[in-house]
Amino acid sequence: MFSFFKKKPPTPEIPAPAAAPAPLPIPASTPAPEAPASSWLRNPFAAKPAADPVPAAPAAPRADWLGKLKNGLRKTGSSIATVFTGTQIDDALYEELEDALLMADTGVKATQHLLADLKQRVKAAKATEPQAVKALLVESITALLAPLEKALVIGQHTPTVIMVTGVNGAGKTTSIGKLTRHLSASGASVLLAAADTFRAAAREQLGVWADRNTVEIISQEGGDPAAVAFDSVSAGKARGRDVVLVDTAGRLPTQLHLMEELKKIRRVVQKADATAPHEVLLVIDGNTGQNAVSQVKIFDDAIQLTGLIVTKLDGTAKGGVLAAIAQERPIPVYFIGVGEQLEDLETFNAREFAQALLA
Repeated sequence: MFSFFKKKPPTPEIPAPAAAPAPLPIPASTPAPEAPASSWLRNPFAAKPAADPVPAAPAAPRADWLGKLKNGLRKTGSSIATVFTGTQIDDALYEELEDALLMADTGVKATQHLLADLKQRVKAAKATEPQAVKALLVESITALLAPLEKALVIGQHTPTVIMVTGVNGAGKTTSIGKLTRHLSASGASVLLAAADTFRAAAREQLGVWADRNTVEIISQEGGDPAAVAFDSVSAGKARGRDVVLVDTAGRLPTQLHLMEELKKIRRVVQKADATAPHEVLLVIDGNTGQNAVSQVKIFDDAIQLTGLIVTKLDGTAKGGVLAAIAQERPIPVYFIGVGEQLEDLETFNAREFAQALLA
């Protein structure tokens, strides 16, 4: 049973399949549970409640995650928070804040936007203390990042085909493993496609994740990446899998031949399923700062990204890059990571991020 994604209404432009897949069975004697706020996948087959339920207290795992997020963003947020330790709201405060935001790799456009928005909020609230300005900055950052907050949809297509790409070292294959773990734990059947055929270690690493998560994997030594992707999508359809995760070779945007191959994989996947890929995710390393913005633009122009996974935010002072992405290329951020453990990858929430940044 799914437990964490909202089902999106069908897009009119995409033809519906000839026969709708049978829903996952829910025992008649057991009512479908309401998904907690911290869950990854909402049950698309559960009946809608008659009225909005009273929000429950945050689950312990989410509370634990928020603690990790605050610790992970400390390198980025400490210099920004220091600006508000004075006693006056003056031009010097805004100048220091501008420097701190730029040092956090927020980028010029996003920094200017945040400062202008913050000044308007300070004037409207008639704030007189720096700590009050700090609280208003949380609101400004939340508003800027809100367009990046979106749920990943699973269940509209069978299978949901997700292509995952990224530069070498961004944590792509590890992120696929973590995502597989959470999808499987939520009841979704996953098939992995080892389309990174250039690097034997990549196939082996993905194989370890497949074994660890007890899911199937399709791999060919030295095979054509597009052929592996085609076979995997075809197998996912034939076996009725909920998700096919396609791992592609890590590459730099400047490696034009590899970028062309990525486009080829997308085209070939469409031959196996005319509606696929349903998601195209880019994994970016939070440590790369403004370079991550360039990666997002280039990969989006090449293969039309639908979402991002931002990793390694715990080791960087450049976490402000999410603000730059929101300002310059607002691709949804589905997940963020602040560590190496399985539970260190979680859904992105704009307010949580802003609060943790300035904690």
